[in-house]
Amino acid sequence: MTLISDLHDGVLTLTLNRPDKLNAINNDLALRLLDALRAAAADPGVRVVRLRGNGRAFCAGRDVSEPPTERDLELVQAVAQAIVRLPQPVVADVHGWTLGAGLEWMLDADLVVAGRSARFRLPEASLGVFVTGGLTATLSAMAGLARARSLLLLGEAFDAQQALEWGLVYRVVNDPDREEASRHVATALAALKPEVAQAFKRVMNQIGLPAFDRAIEAENEAQRLLGTKPGPT
Repeated sequence: MTLISDLHDGVLTLTLNRPDKLNAINNDLALRLLDALRAAAADPGVRVVRLRGNGRAFCAGRDVSEPPTERDLELVQAVAQAIVRLPQPVVADVHGWTLGAGLEWMLDADLVVAGRSARFRLPEASLGVFVTGGLTATLSAMAGLARARSLLLLGEAFDAQQALEWGLVYRVVNDPDREEASRHVATALAALKPEVAQAFKRVMNQIGLPAFDRAIEAENEAQRLLGTKPGPT
């Protein structure tokens, strides 16, 4: 099972479960996550979604051991849109390597709790492929255009403390405390009236991420113009 789902007191925890691959994304994982998010959107018993990874990492991007296809791009983009459009807030719980599409999905969440072990990188430009996940909108909105340009073009690794200073994560904690911290945040959100939490998410995304849908379209077009299929990130 590439995705584990658990609902408790209004918090739906979705766990990426390919620990031997550092939770690298293949089509099965992406499709299962997409289905789970779509089901959550229609479930009044779900007040918050908490997204985490099993094993040593949150998500190491796309699985390089499988040949890339156009379907890879479609599913990665569909999951990103599902996270942003989900009525309920999404809390990402990240640790270890969080790369490429994994980092893109993290930034699509509403709040991010990171363990100090978290390490981030966007290697797409060095690999000759383009980013996905609406990253050209989310990263610029959170970190500013100048910082986004450097992270995207140079692809340098950065750590949890830097991510906090740049506005990419909400909180950094010691790794043994990470699970409890992310559950605490999710529980606090679940205690809000659903209509209130959902209104805040909807309006803040409308105002703060007005270019998200256009970013998805532009990223898809950039993939086509580069003449490359989705790469190994």
